[in-house]
Amino acid sequence: MEDQQDGERPAMPRCYRHPDRETGISCARCDRPICPECMIPASVGYQCPECVRGGSGTDRAAGDARPRTLAGGTVAADQRLVTKVLLGINVAVFFAVLAADDRSLLGALTMLGYAYDPAAADWVGVADGEWHRMLTSAFLHQEIWHIGFNMLALWWLGPQLEAALGRWRFLALYLLSALGGSALTYLLAAQNQESLGASGAIYGLFGATAVLVRRMRYDMRPILVLLVINLFITFRLPNIAWEAHIGGLVVGAVIAYAMVYAPRARRALVQYGTMAAVLLVIAVVCVVRTVELLGR
Repeated sequence: MEDQQDGERPAMPRCYRHPDRETGISCARCDRPICPECMIPASVGYQCPECVRGGSGTDRAAGDARPRTLAGGTVAADQRLVTKVLLGINVAVFFAVLAADDRSLLGALTMLGYAYDPAAADWVGVADGEWHRMLTSAFLHQEIWHIGFNMLALWWLGPQLEAALGRWRFLALYLLSALGGSALTYLLAAQNQESLGASGAIYGLFGATAVLVRRMRYDMRPILVLLVINLFITFRLPNIAWEAHIGGLVVGAVIAYAMVYAPRARRALVQYGTMAAVLLVIAVVCVVRTVELLGR
């Protein structure tokens, strides 16, 4: 290996179609370096002419005329649909709970490990078989500022990820991140501690966005600064379930990495296998914690 001499800059990649031109941009589909002349705007980043032709010609010859996203999903006409549906569900549940003003309804849907409920004269929580709490809690908010911040983050991060991954992959990322946050909360938080909010899923989107930005070779400083600020708030402000934030962040980053870095020849195997593995880990964590709580 040769040492870089003082005053020399490292060699940049050269456009695969124009070897005499240096470039720092790569095709979002094949990852080959492309120069400005070869850059064709796509839903996320840029594609080279061959991939654009392949999406409309080669794929059609193979019986699939649908253009594909960076992660292999189908490019949809409305690339914000799932984001808008998730946002609508969160807002609808917020106002429904607010209008009902029913503490028993709210208490039945929040994340709770294991506690005795005097009103029901019985034990309640995930350990008692109420597994729905792992997911329903991710659609609950009590304060307007809480849902406001979460939905603002969803609207800011969601469309870019939905465009890059495709609708179903984005939805899987969101829901598994929410479950990951609930699982870590169940494992580490006090058994009688209630928690709620979409923060686990939102932090999953933060983690996924960081992975996507890295994959596209964009400037990572804005997303890293935003993530650091949010983590600072997580650990400095009281009454925040940091476990949900960290659990969602890790799950979101892991799933996004598998989705955007999976080799094209084994894309489905890597993506679905990773999601299945994450779901299995969540299930194991929940079983271990349940056995621990019921054994006390």
